[in-house]
Amino acid sequence: MNRGTATREDDALKDFRIASEPYFRPVGNEVALFEAAFASRMPVMLKGPTGCGKTRFVEHMAWRLGRPLITVSCHEDMTASDLVGRYLLDADGTVWHDGPLTLAVRTGAICYLDEIVEARQDTTVVIHSLTDDRRILPLEKRNEVLKAHPDFQLVISYNPGYQSVLKDLKESTKQRFAAIAFSYPQEAIEAEIVATESGVDRAVAQTLVRIAHRARNLKGHGLEEGASTRMLINAGLLARHGIGLAEACEVALVLPITDDPDMRDALKAAVAACI
Repeated sequence: MNRGTATREDDALKDFRIASEPYFRPVGNEVALFEAAFASRMPVMLKGPTGCGKTRFVEHMAWRLGRPLITVSCHEDMTASDLVGRYLLDADGTVWHDGPLTLAVRTGAICYLDEIVEARQDTTVVIHSLTDDRRILPLEKRNEVLKAHPDFQLVISYNPGYQSVLKDLKESTKQRFAAIAFSYPQEAIEAEIVATESGVDRAVAQTLVRIAHRARNLKGHGLEEGASTRMLINAGLLARHGIGLAEACEVALVLPITDDPDMRDALKAAVAACI
């Protein structure tokens, strides 16, 4: 690689570098597992409920490993071209523009496909050749086969609790990844996380965690998903800025999690019982 190419790649990646350490509280061996997978050039799948820390973990690991992080929030309208790239018209004519996946493959970044099952299966099939020993990305529109940079890492995440017959990863895709399971932390650790992230004292954080446990017990009994750690942090942030704890919980937890009036009343009762 010549100096000009290196400079252009550095410019392309400057917005994807993480300057300071993102807070992450390990709850198991997830850091060592990710480091071993990175050293082995093994793609990683993060499985766990919404708001339990998967994205923060990837940010922390990108900082820890000194790699740029390119995040793609997957959705049902996303096409393979959105990931790989396309030709676009500009002042000089038709010019190829790398998509986020191609940019990561070229430059040795971590590419994080968040909630990958939201994307169509005919879109996600483009990652298959990057998840075996070939580590290549065919760019059919350019008649090019791109060999992955030695530091390229592919990470995907999904929430198994939201899967259905229509939205799930193919078994042939799952088996290409090392999987790290995430869940909500134990009460003491979750209270520590909430206190650190929101700035409330430990007693308030513990109260929020107790509320969350009551809400999570309602999963499958009217709630699709329990209260996430992220929701508790949001409630804590509101409380730290002068909002009463009951109202903070209503705004950050009760109203976002359900539109059912009876379920809202049940959650409000759970909040009142804990405060």
